[in-house]
Amino acid sequence: MELRNIIFYSGIAGLATIVGTLLVFCREKWARKHSLSLISFAAGVMLASAFIYIIPESLKLYDNALFFVLIGILIFYLLQHIIMLHPCHDEECRIHRLGMFSFAGLVFHSFLDGIAIMVGFEAGPSLGIITSLAVLLHKLPEGITITGILLYGSMEKTKAFLFSLTVALAAPLGAIISYIFLRGISPHLIGALLALAAGSFIYIAAADLIPETHKVRNKLHPIILLSGASTLIIIGYFLV
Repeated sequence: MELRNIIFYSGIAGLATIVGTLLVFCREKWARKHSLSLISFAAGVMLASAFIYIIPESLKLYDNALFFVLIGILIFYLLQHIIMLHPCHDEECRIHRLGMFSFAGLVFHSFLDGIAIMVGFEAGPSLGIITSLAVLLHKLPEGITITGILLYGSMEKTKAFLFSLTVALAAPLGAIISYIFLRGISPHLIGALLALAAGSFIYIAAADLIPETHKVRNKLHPIILLSGASTLIIIGYFLV
């Protein structure tokens, strides 16, 4: 049952990337117009999942979990610095570069998301679902971003879809591989891995997603962010 859940939820999270790609293909103007709203909501969900559920659970399992929260933040800072890619609603955003090295970084990022889902389920079904929701909701704007950049760089739609599909498949692949090698690990190691996942969520939300929402003056963005956090808290109330 645990493996089935891991495959299902990591697959859904990966599918969100494909949905983002298809939105750009079919309704590019709509996708770009609402991308910041999706980013705001995802940021709220990721912060709430990290601070309210994942970090407290990691501390129950491992006293020094906060150290690994910091390590998670630093790892994703370095990864993001190498990739030089972040969600951007503006097609003129020129900081983006998507060479093969950066593409490999995106695949690795997605692979780590899959590991985070697996570790969440290793800690318990409720935390696994909460972690999956956090991953899923930032995968959708990620798919929009990746595809928009690729098309803006004059890449054919077929090739852009294959790039997006590769990133999407990395999530369930990471979940399955980590299940094979990390299943039944000690509670201390689960706590440390949960803390790493929490650190990655905090970094992505605070350093990557939220700054994008400040680029356009919109009074709804803070409300949407709070709505994302509130939604996750309500869902967690019924799950935990």
